[in-house]
Amino acid sequence: MEQRHLGRTGLRVSRIGLGTLTWGRDTDEHDAADQLKAFWEAGGTLVDTADVYGGGDSEYLLGQLVERLVPRRDLVISTKAGSVPDPDRRFDGSRGHLLGALDDSLGRLGTDYVDLWQVHAFDPGTPLEETLQALDIAVSSGRARYAGVSNFCGWQLAKAATWQLASPGIRTRLASTQMEYSLLQRGVEREVLPAALDLGVGLLPSSPLGRGVLTGKYRHATPADSRGASERLAPFVEPYLDEAASRIVDAVATAADGLAATALQVALAWVRDRPGVVAPIVGARNAQQLTAALSVEALSLPHEICQALDDVSAPVHRYPDQDWSTL
Repeated sequence: MEQRHLGRTGLRVSRIGLGTLTWGRDTDEHDAADQLKAFWEAGGTLVDTADVYGGGDSEYLLGQLVERLVPRRDLVISTKAGSVPDPDRRFDGSRGHLLGALDDSLGRLGTDYVDLWQVHAFDPGTPLEETLQALDIAVSSGRARYAGVSNFCGWQLAKAATWQLASPGIRTRLASTQMEYSLLQRGVEREVLPAALDLGVGLLPSSPLGRGVLTGKYRHATPADSRGASERLAPFVEPYLDEAASRIVDAVATAADGLAATALQVALAWVRDRPGVVAPIVGARNAQQLTAALSVEALSLPHEICQALDDVSAPVHRYPDQDWSTL
């Protein structure tokens, strides 16, 4: 699998990442092991998790599989901290919480360091410089090799990345930002992606298949074994089942037919090769689903197909989203 630099750093990662959101909850040890082995054998290196996935079970399960199945040195392990199960405070970006959460993550993962550590979300209740100091401490102490953020809007990302570049002292430049990005969700193109491109921050798209909708599985009905049929996950899928999304899914299916490919491959190739994107994070229910996603490595979309998909899914840009002179 092709490797790409993560932002303006020397860290190289596979251009498809393995997501572990459901590990330890909906994905058991057997299926997780099959996925990790298939991913590694395909040349994949970037494995993404977080301290809140499965209440910590995702990290623990990954830690149990590393070394037993895959050499630690062959993986780029990314985890996140900052989300908390507190209805009154969803995010905690305080230095104390973040560094304590990192130590807990390392314990569950069974490793001395993570390759990439990301703040899971912006915490308006904590000064940003305090949050960023936790990243500096994590890297300077060797507990994290690189640092990034997740779910920061445009001004938050620009402020954080600029602070790290311009503030005096030894600061850790932001390597990445993880955001939802797909043909069904192109909101990052308004301000997040321009900021990331300008400041040398690599984008790691989550839900690159539009929460599964872009595979075409929901075109005619809701499969019984799908997220859309799950009581817990149906609200996650439902926003992408409207008429506008249906037109985009139809266009993806048409492109797939013309290329003798699958809708999954077309949708994933589109986001993988967007400017600023380093590695879409793909989550799968089993190794068979993951292998289908990894098969996108052989596909590059013709310019005409990309343009058609761009047109049918184009987000609305109005002042002041981007350079006013272009609007």
